[in-house]
Amino acid sequence: MAEFTLELNDDQKQVRDWLHGFAAAVIRPAASEWDEREETPWPVIQEAAKVGIYSLDFYAQQFFDPTGLGIPMAMEELFWGDAGIALSIVGTGLAAVGVLANGTEEQIGTWIPQMYGDADDVKVAAFCSSEPDAGSDVAAMRTRAVHDGATDEWVLNGTKTWATNGGIAGVHVVVAVVDPELGSKGHASFIVPPGTPGLSQGQKFKKHGIRASHTAEVVLEDVRVPGHCLLGGKEKLDERLARARERARSGGERVKNAAMATFEASRPAVGAMAVGTARAAYEVALDYARTRTQFGRPIIDNQGIAFQLADMRTRIDAARLLVWRASWMAATGKPFLSAEGSMSKLYASETAKEVTAQAVQILGGNGFTREYPVERMHRDAAIYTIFEGTSEIQRLVIARTLSGMPIR
Repeated sequence: MAEFTLELNDDQKQVRDWLHGFAAAVIRPAASEWDEREETPWPVIQEAAKVGIYSLDFYAQQFFDPTGLGIPMAMEELFWGDAGIALSIVGTGLAAVGVLANGTEEQIGTWIPQMYGDADDVKVAAFCSSEPDAGSDVAAMRTRAVHDGATDEWVLNGTKTWATNGGIAGVHVVVAVVDPELGSKGHASFIVPPGTPGLSQGQKFKKHGIRASHTAEVVLEDVRVPGHCLLGGKEKLDERLARARERARSGGERVKNAAMATFEASRPAVGAMAVGTARAAYEVALDYARTRTQFGRPIIDNQGIAFQLADMRTRIDAARLLVWRASWMAATGKPFLSAEGSMSKLYASETAKEVTAQAVQILGGNGFTREYPVERMHRDAAIYTIFEGTSEIQRLVIARTLSGMPIR
């Protein structure tokens, strides 16, 4: 078991510096263009693939870092570059986590490589859970998966929404209801292979922020996938459903559902994304405050500005510490007895919104224009308190964990 430490080792520092260099040299210069275009930055993703950042090998190395700090460190540096482009680079990871959390070794080895493609033929993947009437309330999910015993196929019908890479992905991971009577415990995850008939892209959303990341509806109309595309396999599903039915009858302990397993594994990583955006805005504001002169002196000499920057830096460091703690706990198998994962995501997300807003204020009129990046960073930061569990849901999870109430 890795001991907890706040000091990165030499290998981690080398990876961090490499990622920071890529973010500074490749991502940042392209950020404004792709934000304006509101399109997937395929050339940047391809550059990331060429150097090995957008790849299964790199993702696996960071995911299996025994300290747990590989993923949050990588997320912070890439999102320091730009949130929209970084999400286009790492968005496939959510689908990969869905397979890692619920799939068999054979499914992991078969599907995750197809999610990324290679440097000459880059692919992306999508994780599809949210629906028009089922966002935070996963129990309200309506997309159905029905097993056809004659052909050993699953037939999927429904509409997913807010899917990163939805419709443009090769591989889609879809969460669907297999037993409506069990609510959220009657869900399962399925692989929809590339080119499967019946899957189509619905509307593409025009967003307030993270515009370089493709977000769209995914429509499933009589989508038939082979039995081996059920993550974990039918035997495991049947056993899980049987346990859930027994617990429902006895009123016993609740069990996790497929979507929750994915979100629990990824929330500290989202916190790290928020830390990266907050840090980027803080650095711009700090540099501006040092060089902007008013009334014959740099504005950082004014206590009002200096105190804002002090608060910004303090919150960023505190958020990072919460993210690192949760990531280390997850990697070392320590239970989140106080919902430490949700704590990290909640605090880091709120920090990103607050810090980017303060950065805009410090830059004044310049901060409100697109000639300075804090305007874009402020728009991007709004998503962190919304996706993968709103701040309100994080507080609910924390409160119920502390009180001992069940988390539905």
